[in-house]
Amino acid sequence: MVKQYSIAVLPGDGIGPEVIAQAERALEAAGERFAIEFTLRRFPIGAAGVAAAGDPFPEETRAAVARADAVLLGAVGDPSLDQAPRHLRPEFGLLALRAQLGVYANLRPVAVFPALVDRSPLKADRLEGVDVLIVRELTGGLYYGEPRGREDGGASAVNTLRYSVVEIQRVARVAFESARQRRGHVTSVDKANVLEVSQLWRETVTRVGRDYPDVRLDHLYVDTAAMRLVADPRAFDLLLTENTFGDILSDEAAVLVGSLGLLPSASLGDGPGLFEPIHGSAPDIAGRDLANPIGAIATVAMLRHAGNGIARRRVDRRGTAVAGVGSAIDVSHAKSVGPVKRYAKAHHA
Repeated sequence: MVKQYSIAVLPGDGIGPEVIAQAERALEAAGERFAIEFTLRRFPIGAAGVAAAGDPFPEETRAAVARADAVLLGAVGDPSLDQAPRHLRPEFGLLALRAQLGVYANLRPVAVFPALVDRSPLKADRLEGVDVLIVRELTGGLYYGEPRGREDGGASAVNTLRYSVVEIQRVARVAFESARQRRGHVTSVDKANVLEVSQLWRETVTRVGRDYPDVRLDHLYVDTAAMRLVADPRAFDLLLTENTFGDILSDEAAVLVGSLGLLPSASLGDGPGLFEPIHGSAPDIAGRDLANPIGAIATVAMLRHAGNGIARRRVDRRGTAVAGVGSAIDVSHAKSVGPVKRYAKAHHA
C-alpha cells in the first residue's frame, strides 16, 4: 500500500524557489524508490505573499499549512520591504508561521562534509569528527516577549525577554530525548550570571535532566560557548539554548562547515513540523544559478524527525538517499562551495 503525505511547500523569496525546487526533486526521488506518495503544493509567504495577497502570511497559506503533514520552507526576505511597516515585512510572515504551527524546538545539525573541509576557515584537524546538534527554543524569548516597541517618539525602544517553566521544560525534553539517540551529552547555554531569565532556564533544565540519568548535562555561559564552538567544536554533542542565543550560535556554527547554504533545520512542536535550510534569501544572487541547494536537500532529509514519521531514514543527513537510492541524489561533487560564493547543482536520476 502506497503511503501518502501532504507537504505544504512555501518557496518564499530570493533563492528560496531555486533551492526548494531541488529539494522537491530529492523528495520525489526518495518517494519513488520507497513507494511513498508526496503531494507537494506551493503557496506564497514573505515578500511573495505581500506581492500576491498584500500579506507576508496570506490566508490561503495559513489554511494550507494547517492541513499539511509537514511544511517545507525556502527563505524569506526582500530589501525592497526593509522599511515597510512591521506587519508587511517578510520576517513577520515567518514569525507568524512559527506561531501558528506551535513549533517550539528548532533542531540544527552541524556536521562537516569531508569533501568540503577546505571550505571552512578553520584548520582541517579542528573539524575532523565534528557532529553537533543545536536545539533552540523557537517561540519565546526576546522575539516574542511583550511589551515591545518604540517609545518617546522613537527616541527609546523596549523588548522583553520572558520565559516560563513550561516553555523551558518542553524544549529541554526534546534536547534530552535527542541526546539519547546521539552520544548522551547535553550542554545547556545561558547567561545565568546576569539574567534572571537565564537563572530560571538553568534551574529548569537541571530539574528536567534528573529524569534522564543516562544523559550527561553541563552548563556554559553563552560567551564561553561561542568561543568554544570555534576553538574546540568536537567537545560538543548537543547544545540546548533559548531563542536569541540559539539564533546567533547556529549561524556561528556555519563557519565550521563553510557556508550557511550547507545547513538544514527542523522545527518541531505538537503538530506539523517546519523544515527549512537556515540560509537567507540572498537576493543578490537570486536567478543566477549560483545558489547552493545542499542545505535545502539536507532539510528534506530531516523529515525523518516529523512526528508522523514522514520519510524516516529515507534520506540521510548529508542529503543522499539511503537503502538503495544511492546515486539518485548526489551532492558529493560540490567541492566548489565556499563561504562567500556558493555554486553547486544536484544530480538526479
